[in-house]
This record gives sequence, C-alpha cells and structure tokens, in this order.
Amino acid sequence: MEQLSAKEIKELIEKGQSLNLIDVREVDEVAMGKIPGALNIPLGLLEFRMHELDKSKEYVLVCRSGGRSGRACQFLESQGFKVINMAGGMLDWEEEKE
Repeated sequence: MEQLSAKEIKELIEKGQSLNLIDVREVDEVAMGKIPGALNIPLGLLEFRMHELDKSKEYVLVCRSGGRSGRACQFLESQGFKVINMAGGMLDWEEEKE
C-alpha cells in the first residue's frame, strides 16, 4: 500500500495537484476539523458507500493517526481502487482545517 506523509500531501496541494481526499473518521471527529475539500465517509460506512467512488481516480485516505485509513486502503485496494494512505493522519496535519 502506498503511503504519503501529511507534509507530502500538503506539498501536492500547494503545487495545485487535485487530490481526492476521503476522511474515514467518525462524523463527530470530523466536526473538529478536516482537510479542506475532504469527503467524509466513516470507515464503518465505506463498504456501503464505495459505489460513490470512481475506480478511474486515485484516492488519499485520512484518519486520526493513519490506522483506520490504512484498513480503508486495504479494503478499497481489494475492491480494485487506487489508494494512498496519509501516514500519521490528522495528528500530523499542521495546516488549515475546515
């Protein structure tokens, strides 16, 4: 599974690269702040909402520390999706949140 650090993700955003970010934390966690533009799909609902995703796109998965997003990556990879785990999660995200 491919992984990028929060700093590497920030650099890609600053370069203007369009990223498809999915935050797999629970709704109450996301309410405290998420990466601007990230779509919230809690890990427990991912299996039921993956029809909303496009297999031709690559997704960056985010959670609090990188564990849940890692599990989400493994699941989506097994379903044929291209995914990247943001290692360190929101604990390492020092940038703006919405």
